[in-house]
Amino acid sequence: MPGGVSAGGRYHAALGRPVHFARGAGARLWDVDGRELVDYSSSSGASLLGHGHPAVSAAAARGIELGTLCTYETPHHVELAERICAIVPGVEAVRLVNTGTEATMAALRIARARTGRTLVLKFDGHFHGMHEGVLFNAHAPTAAPGPFVPASADSRGVPQAFGDTLVTVPFNDAQALEAAFAVHGDRLAAAIVEPVSYNQGCIPSDRAWLAGLRELTRAHGAALIFDEVLSGFRMAPGGAQERYGITADLVTLAKALGAGWPIAAVGGSQEWMAVLAPGQGTALSGTYSGHLPAVLASLAALELLADPDFHEELDRRARLLCDGMRDRFAAVGVPVTIQQVGARFGIYFGVSEPVVDYRTATLADGETARRFVLAAYEQGLYFHDFGGRRVPMHYGITAAHDDAVISHSLDRLTVVAEALAGKEER
Repeated sequence: MPGGVSAGGRYHAALGRPVHFARGAGARLWDVDGRELVDYSSSSGASLLGHGHPAVSAAAARGIELGTLCTYETPHHVELAERICAIVPGVEAVRLVNTGTEATMAALRIARARTGRTLVLKFDGHFHGMHEGVLFNAHAPTAAPGPFVPASADSRGVPQAFGDTLVTVPFNDAQALEAAFAVHGDRLAAAIVEPVSYNQGCIPSDRAWLAGLRELTRAHGAALIFDEVLSGFRMAPGGAQERYGITADLVTLAKALGAGWPIAAVGGSQEWMAVLAPGQGTALSGTYSGHLPAVLASLAALELLADPDFHEELDRRARLLCDGMRDRFAAVGVPVTIQQVGARFGIYFGVSEPVVDYRTATLADGETARRFVLAAYEQGLYFHDFGGRRVPMHYGITAAHDDAVISHSLDRLTVVAEALAGKEER
């Protein structure tokens, strides 16, 4: 396997090697050498309920007992679609896929099919999956100040021609947003946005800015796509749409939707979703789309997430951890800004002001972040380092990170903070 991994992001850059794990349970991982680690990467956010939640595992096992059906519809698929429509604002129809990459690819295809347009507005630093249509400007060099950001591919092998279908502007910048629609508005099929950009650590949208984006897309007949692959179900049952009170035309969901099982979805209003085959011939299908064990796992996960106290308690624990980290870094004089929304957070070492966009995110000290990850690893805390990024990675807790786990972690983080400050470790 190139790099010793089956997915490039699993290589641990700070360690200079992959970490091979034997098992996971709740908030913890055990590597092949038997070492126990508290997990703050949580499958890049997919394992929101913790590793191997009994109810989710039992539901998936039931799917296996029913024959691991794929390429066949079941009543369970209908139930899951109905559940998503009931939970997520503005969603009246759902099509299941396997990954967040497929979901955003599908959302853009739907938008282009319905509008007959090609251009897509995206925002600097936002990541929307691994397909060529959007693999630009998530980790690019910082552009010169101005309303428009030149297309810069995030991977070798991505033709620049795909960048010509994108209009990229800074995030949370009202003037740049107005300029984009003034110049390109009538040619835009869609605007796609992470309403909370966890792929840059944790940068929430300014609500007035997001409301302006909603107004402009509606005025110009373009789809507003909320990429909630990461933010979905993480801060509220209805995700960022519920948090901000702003409804998109299309939404993409993954990660927490399956609680660690591979499933994703694209959903939206009937008028946008109606273009999909077999109705109006816009292709979106796959052998493993809506694989039965994952569908049943998702139903079990959504049942747990529907607990009225779930998100309030999850946010309380995340704040407990983040407040504790701030206190420990401040006590030893390590400058840092920690931003948290719901279950996930971003750590920006060397930054003292709020991080509001890609440019300010790139001001974070990557070398101190690398040292933090290594020191935390030595203390039994797992923070993954993807490497090759110009902005911090997102980290987070799961429902299995109870107060005892967080208290233990903060004890260990006291040692980590002292190590970063150059003080002798206890």
